[in-house]
Amino acid sequence: MKDVLKPNGLGLKRVFKATYCSYLGFKAAFKEEAAFRQELLLSLILFPVSFWLASSLLHWAILISSLLIILVVELLNSAIEALTDRVSTELHVLSGRAKDMGSAAVTLALTIVLIIWGVSLYMKIAN
Repeated sequence: MKDVLKPNGLGLKRVFKATYCSYLGFKAAFKEEAAFRQELLLSLILFPVSFWLASSLLHWAILISSLLIILVVELLNSAIEALTDRVSTELHVLSGRAKDMGSAAVTLALTIVLIIWGVSLYMKIAN
């Protein structure tokens, strides 16, 4: 009885609705968030480079996963910012903290990419 109250339905219908919601999220991020567009561009540029840089299939998967982590964290950061602004655009210490923590998470994700890609490039050049 509890599952009947699910707004996106059940089974395959839910999968299709969830996929559509994801599409809307990507569309909104691309349209509204310059940082997401920049990180997506970085990922699209580095994607073909990953085939040259990777020494194995696992190595390639790690390179690509690090790029996807940036996009995931940026989407979450943008969601936090949007929700915070929806609640109130008034300056508040907790709103500022939430936004700063989201930004810090993006910085850490970019640091992960820098480390993985930097070490990979060093290994490629050193060998």
